[in-house]
Amino acid sequence: MQDKKGEHPLGDAGQLILFGIFLITWILDSFVLRRSIFLADSIPLLIRLIFLATALAAAFFLFKSGHEAVIGEQRPAKIISAGAFGYVRHPLYLGSMLVYLGLTVSTASLFCLALLVVIVLFYNYIAAYEEKLMEAKFGQAYIAYREKTGKWIPRFDRKGQP
Repeated sequence: MQDKKGEHPLGDAGQLILFGIFLITWILDSFVLRRSIFLADSIPLLIRLIFLATALAAAFFLFKSGHEAVIGEQRPAKIISAGAFGYVRHPLYLGSMLVYLGLTVSTASLFCLALLVVIVLFYNYIAAYEEKLMEAKFGQAYIAYREKTGKWIPRFDRKGQP
C-alpha cells in the first residue's frame, strides 16, 4: 500500500500512538510511580535540564526548517536540500527523536529509555520506506543526495560544509 504523499501509510498513526504511550510512561514513571528513575540521583538536575534545553533547541531548529520545506499536503516536486535537509534527510523525525531523548534524560527514566529504542526503530523503519519512494521518484538525483547527506547524523566535507 503506497501513500500519495510519499509517506508510510501508518507513519502518522504510529507516531501518535508512540507519542501517547511515551507521554503516559514518562509522566507516570517520572512523577507518580518513580520506578526506574533511580539514576536521576547520580546526575545533577542542572546537567539534565541543560541537556533537555539543548535537545529542544535542536529539535525546534529541525522542526522549523523542515516544516518550511514540506508544509501542507502539497509536497515539493524536487529534492529539498536547503535548511535542515542539507544536514540530515529526515529532520522532522530527528527533531521528534530529540524531544523524546531530552525528556528521557531530563528525568533519567529507564522505562522511557527502553521505549525510546522502540521509537527510534519505528522512525528508522518509516524513513527507510520513504527513502525507497524517493529513490523511485527521483532516481539518481536522490541517490546522490542520500550519499552526501546523513540519515540521522550530518555528514560534513573537509571544509565543514554539509
